[in-house]
Amino acid sequence: MNESSGMSMTLTEEQAAIQQTARDFATTEIAPIALQYDESQEFPHEVFKKLGDLGFLGILVPTEYEGSGLGYIEYALIVEEIAKACPAIALGVAAHNGLCTNHILMFGNEELKSKYLPRLATGQTLGAWGLTEPGSGSDASGMLTTAVRDGDHYIINGSKNFITHGNVGEVAVIMAVTDRSKGTKGISAFVVDKTMPGFFGSKKENKTGMRCSDTASLTLDNVRVPASHLIGNEGEGFIQALKILDGGRISIAALSLGLAEGALHHSINYAKLRKQFGKTLADQQAIQFKLAQMSTNIEAARLLTFRAAWMRDNGMKITLEAAQAKMFASEICVQASEEAVQIHGGYGYTKEYPVEKLWRDSKLLTIGEGTSEIQRIVIARNILA
Repeated sequence: MNESSGMSMTLTEEQAAIQQTARDFATTEIAPIALQYDESQEFPHEVFKKLGDLGFLGILVPTEYEGSGLGYIEYALIVEEIAKACPAIALGVAAHNGLCTNHILMFGNEELKSKYLPRLATGQTLGAWGLTEPGSGSDASGMLTTAVRDGDHYIINGSKNFITHGNVGEVAVIMAVTDRSKGTKGISAFVVDKTMPGFFGSKKENKTGMRCSDTASLTLDNVRVPASHLIGNEGEGFIQALKILDGGRISIAALSLGLAEGALHHSINYAKLRKQFGKTLADQQAIQFKLAQMSTNIEAARLLTFRAAWMRDNGMKITLEAAQAKMFASEICVQASEEAVQIHGGYGYTKEYPVEKLWRDSKLLTIGEGTSEIQRIVIARNILA
């Protein structure tokens, strides 16, 4: 940790206040309705409106574009607290802030920033980010969506799938091939919105977990996009996407951390109340060992996550650290939620207790924004360089 030896483990007063605001909101506004939205699979529009009012949909956006002007430590704190109450809503917050909005913020021209960032930062509209396709997930070089220059426009054709906010989002950053002969160096990024004919959301996925998060396909059928909506230059889209994913992995690590903390919290409460063989589960060494391991894993994930966030805020390269944080935190959150179900026994497999939802929600975190296998490739490539 030489490069981050200046990292403080103490939150500033402002960071602690932001954390408490997120915690209070998650406890009062999200936790009571989490199972209801999981059951109905409806998107919680009212919750996101309130998140926008709090400034939690423009966390990284400068105040000049009506954002909160905060950094990655604050971003991670907010996502972590929301994930304790409902990982699916935290996923929407992470995807909106870290992918679509951040891509426009980091690489968009002034016209695009002025037009879209205020709407996204205040929650007037939600953002989507289109990289994955039916035939290309981890392998972006298999992308089929194309953008062909036509005068002052590009004509985009193709489809994207597994897109967070595919139906409810009005604005999307879309990656498309502008020069097939150049492989990933021929992929470009565009801002596309649903006022443009031929661009629409379609099939909503019926998922195991994260069920109130809107995951859908996007269709682009001869969509005419102004050339000014190209982000950066032609051929820069894939490189931009990799940098966006570095930051996005911090938010998924924070989401995983919050989910694991929720699993531990519910497990401790249950273990103190439930009696077996004449004593509480908390007095049984087998259960104590499970809780001890969960707690230790969570604290290790916290250190990895906030190290990456601190480094990002301090302008350091974080490809390795973000991959380590995302891989470790997502995998220990799956373990923690499964142990939580085990500790609850038969009750853990019912909807009477929240741990079964955490268990279902957890698995996506080892898949989305780069699978664990991809993270290991990234980590190995960096440590062997």
